[in-house]
Amino acid sequence: MDVKIELSSYVRVLKLASTPSWNEFSQIGLIAGAGIVFVGFLGFLIFAIMTLLPGGV
Repeated sequence: MDVKIELSSYVRVLKLASTPSWNEFSQIGLIAGAGIVFVGFLGFLIFAIMTLLPGGV
């Protein structure tokens, strides 16, 4: 492995990257938050179903 070649490719990617605008950042946060809420709701739904079944938790 040639470390200089790998480092130069990493530097090239970092130079191309830019910071997101506020709208893009808030949209990413909103989508990530919605995903977290969805997974939590799904877990709660599974827990509720397992509790209602005979011999559940």
